[in-house]
Amino acid sequence: MSGQPLSDGAGRAVPPADRRHVFHRQVRFADIDSLGHVNNVRFFDYLEDARLGMLFVDPVREGGRSHQGLVVARHEIDYRRPLTFRPDPVRVETWVTEIRPSRFTLAYEIKDDEEVFVRARSVMVAYDVAGARPRRLTEDELAYLKRFSVED
Repeated sequence: MSGQPLSDGAGRAVPPADRRHVFHRQVRFADIDSLGHVNNVRFFDYLEDARLGMLFVDPVREGGRSHQGLVVARHEIDYRRPLTFRPDPVRVETWVTEIRPSRFTLAYEIKDDEEVFVRARSVMVAYDVAGARPRRLTEDELAYLKRFSVED
């Protein structure tokens, strides 16, 4: 694919499928609330699992290093449709919508082949744990993030 951003129908830029990180997440019985659908708070677990896969697990699987010292500064979530218990996992598709010297924004969709259940965003800040302050993203981190970015 070309790598050119597409639109999600609401005017937000999304990258083509080959520039999205895909994490498969099984809906667990414990995720279901008394109304019979995934509880709104549990969706943050889905986003966290996908984010950990993208930033910590997959880089190591690819022979690199995980990205340490990243903290969440903000979450936004839009619940689009109820997600009920099901035998097949859903996909959490993640991409980068903005990269700045010390922070970046992740966008997510929790979906299957027919529906989008959740759209969300997280602002991530590169953090120096020892110094207890923000830091600049490294060149390696920037290069990795650009693989999933709507910006080139």
